[in-house]
Amino acid sequence: MIFKQEFLDKLKSAKRLVFFTGAGISAESGIATFRGKDGIWNKMKPEELANFNAFMQNPDLVWEWYQHRREIVHKTEPNPGHFAIAGLEKYYDVTVVTQNIDNLHRRAGSKKIYELHGNIERNFCVECKQYYDLSDLDKTEGVPHCKKCGGLIRPDVVWFGEFLPQEELNGGETSAKQSDICFVAGTSAVVYPAAYIPMNAKRAGSYIVEINIEPTDLTNYADYSIFGKSGEIIPLILKEAEKLKSS
Repeated sequence: MIFKQEFLDKLKSAKRLVFFTGAGISAESGIATFRGKDGIWNKMKPEELANFNAFMQNPDLVWEWYQHRREIVHKTEPNPGHFAIAGLEKYYDVTVVTQNIDNLHRRAGSKKIYELHGNIERNFCVECKQYYDLSDLDKTEGVPHCKKCGGLIRPDVVWFGEFLPQEELNGGETSAKQSDICFVAGTSAVVYPAAYIPMNAKRAGSYIVEINIEPTDLTNYADYSIFGKSGEIIPLILKEAEKLKSS
């Protein structure tokens, strides 16, 4: 692949990169959908399960659904796109701002990550807000209870009707505004308020590079659009960075 010279010049002079990622980069690892091919979950819409009221009405059912989703994630590995983003840390200050909850960026080695929709590997008590990793929880049938206060423990993910975590949103937005290049990979970036991040980055002077398999609503807004799989394109960007930064 031959990259645009303007982009290569930016890549050579850049110090700070932000990768704003979405479902597309996870789909290349095999997480195209969280529904199984059969069973009870096909009969239920995510909106019926991924909300606080549903959890309080039937916590065991919602917990079981998230355990099903976790099993899918645990069987999935980061793809070359995830690893290449982590590899770019050798040459740049790299921040990942992701809409994904699958923890694949961290497993690939990325150090600085803002998770706008939470992380399926983490949980917290709905009463006292005590955090629990999966390894902290006893493997029992049904929803676990807090060891401190006895409250129900829920996944640390953003459900329908809930606000994005302000600290993660602010951190992601600040990093994007300070970036020299803001890559938008595997997302059309049209779901707000997360979609403000690349837009605010551009207003602050960052060079916006879109990496998607096809044109999106972002295409007319981006400085450079590269169409293809992020798992193929980002490793090529890493190779270019290796050449540019060593020359």
